[in-house]
Amino acid sequence: MDFSAINWLAVIAAVLSAFAVGFAWYGPLFSKAWMVEAGMTEEKIAQGNMARTFGFALLFQFVMAFCLAMFFFGNPDAADQVNAGTGAFYGFLTGFGWVAMAIGVNALFEQRSFRYIAINGGYWVVVLTLMGLILGAWR
Repeated sequence: MDFSAINWLAVIAAVLSAFAVGFAWYGPLFSKAWMVEAGMTEEKIAQGNMARTFGFALLFQFVMAFCLAMFFFGNPDAADQVNAGTGAFYGFLTGFGWVAMAIGVNALFEQRSFRYIAINGGYWVVVLTLMGLILGAWR
């Protein structure tokens, strides 16, 4: 594995993009629907430790962006084939095929609704597609 092939600024930009999408996704776009499907209330959200939540979210999204970058650029032979288009496509496949489906499996056993799966899985499909696009474009 060649860590020198990683564009760390692109990884940071990918992480920040996840926060930007999350702000819109779980804010104006789907906040009311997500709260219903997740069983959340404004009061319950206010009781949470937001510094802890956002801090760990930042760490976890950094790990995700780094791992995606390693998939793209950790192998020097394959790295030349990654650009914005292939990065977005591979990000989409990661988000849809792995993350959204994993959320779906868990949600089925938790007896959550399809709407819950679509909201949370959809977020990760968009985020990982965007992360892949950023990493592929900003080599």
